[in-house]
Amino acid sequence: MIDNELLKQVTEKAHQWLCPGYDKQTQEQVRAMLENDDKTDLVESFYKDLEFGTGGLRGIMGAGSNRMNIYTVGAATQGLANYMKEAFAHLEQIKVVVGHDVRNNSRLFAETVANIFSANGIKVYLFEGPRPTPEVSYAIRLLGCQSGVNITASHNPKEYNGYKAYWDDGAQVVSPHDVNIIKHVNAIAGVSEIKFEGNPALIEIIGEDIDAQYIEQIHTLSLSPEVDKKHHDLKIVYTPIHGVGRDIVPRSIKRWGFDNIIHIPEQDVMSGDFPTVPQPNPEMRSAMEMAIAKATEVEADIALASDPDADRISVVFKNNKGEYDLVNGNQIQLIFHYYLITRNAELGRLDRDNDYIVKTIVTSETIARIAKAQGIKMYDCYTGFKWITSVMRDLEGTPARYLGGGEESYGFLPEDFVRDKDSVSSIPLMCEIAAWAKERGQSMNDMLIELYMTYGYSKERGISVVRPGKSGADEIAAMMVNFREHPQQQIAGSPVVLIKDFQLLEQRDVRTGQVTKLDMPTTSNVLQYYTEDGTKVSIRPSGTEPKIKFYIEVHDKLDKAENYDAKNEWADRKIDQICHDLGI
Repeated sequence: MIDNELLKQVTEKAHQWLCPGYDKQTQEQVRAMLENDDKTDLVESFYKDLEFGTGGLRGIMGAGSNRMNIYTVGAATQGLANYMKEAFAHLEQIKVVVGHDVRNNSRLFAETVANIFSANGIKVYLFEGPRPTPEVSYAIRLLGCQSGVNITASHNPKEYNGYKAYWDDGAQVVSPHDVNIIKHVNAIAGVSEIKFEGNPALIEIIGEDIDAQYIEQIHTLSLSPEVDKKHHDLKIVYTPIHGVGRDIVPRSIKRWGFDNIIHIPEQDVMSGDFPTVPQPNPEMRSAMEMAIAKATEVEADIALASDPDADRISVVFKNNKGEYDLVNGNQIQLIFHYYLITRNAELGRLDRDNDYIVKTIVTSETIARIAKAQGIKMYDCYTGFKWITSVMRDLEGTPARYLGGGEESYGFLPEDFVRDKDSVSSIPLMCEIAAWAKERGQSMNDMLIELYMTYGYSKERGISVVRPGKSGADEIAAMMVNFREHPQQQIAGSPVVLIKDFQLLEQRDVRTGQVTKLDMPTTSNVLQYYTEDGTKVSIRPSGTEPKIKFYIEVHDKLDKAENYDAKNEWADRKIDQICHDLGI
């Protein structure tokens, strides 16, 4: 049942979109929503304005203030331009990079953004065609720009598109800039204040020159070039899942010396309709079925994928049963950190006084164990790569050396010249890890088991409860209130001993009642339970999608490699019980 006051508000808002400032097609779509007896679409399209979350601006494409279209994109860009002209008023020429992925309307939105920036006197470097999100970050730093925008909805369903704003360090916008941009966007009184008419003289098309420099710099990350050369014929299955990685990722892999790349032709088609998958999310097995089938067919050493904007990575290799299976995001993080720390130590390059890694608070605590055992610093930060890169920014110019950082949602960054997760560098690095393991007489699965035996076993599972629309947002908010006001006393039979509430920036020792402050840069709507037996449960609403996320992590010892499968079965049963206890 739609509230009458809400209906009145969205109706008034929708009527504002019928003025001459909006194109005819948009007006027709809005009028159809107003005339429809079912007001669901009207409410969903106008009940709020799209806001910047952990991934920026993101939403379903269509007419309305809560939809991705040239007007919401335009308002965001005009607000960003207005703020940039204040923040960089001392510069003679403000410069930005604009990129986009393969999604429907992405080129239209990117050109709209470029036109608005140029109309505001801002120099624009516009990529000639679809490019990876991390390459946009790279170009901002390379070209000395003050900001950048990439049009992408990452791995979301095909109905979505998005807008990622970056600052002068190549990282996503964080406080206070995100808040100030929103203020400037909200200050725009109407569509007439958006300068859509571009200045072609201020728009420069870029492409191959940036690609070449990007790939060359990525290759400097290799720690085992002699191993790469020896195992150049490593069987590598790669799929871009219809995205921008199609050309540049294989090119990057080959630059590292690997020449046996096996493609999946059907998924090499760049398309915003993502025709071979229900959703282009490499976290989902359904998106990786063709890669698994191809790996099985050719007996691959490893199968890899990038998502549509080529920032996330997915990994497949044989399990203990000899079956190709999807490796979860936490295991990807473990493998990367294990290799980078171990290999640097082997080469005598590990500086225990200055080297550091970064993970998010919902990512596996086994990473912290690896860092502690090796004597290097590890930083915990909020979900979203803007927080990982915020740590990098704070340490820039000090003796500290960044080794790598990532999050459980399949994103990793092994370099400091990009400030967002990067599959173009992570994929060839993972190929090198496979070659390094092979050189040691191990499969990737053998290496993972060795890691667990050395640093402790853990298993993680992420669960998303989807609740779309206005009613869903209200339900998610109510769930978070309930978990705070009625905290779990025990989880899977183990008492809860510590509760961290990042909205209050407080942690409470349940046994003593002692409350201490959490040292974080700002508040975040995240709640964590820790139990006596080492289980960790994190709960947070997504910043970019209509869902509430649960991150479950259990720990134990793994004494023998032959017990690995049994340990996995034990962990699955325990996680199932935790889900039952949480009511999910």
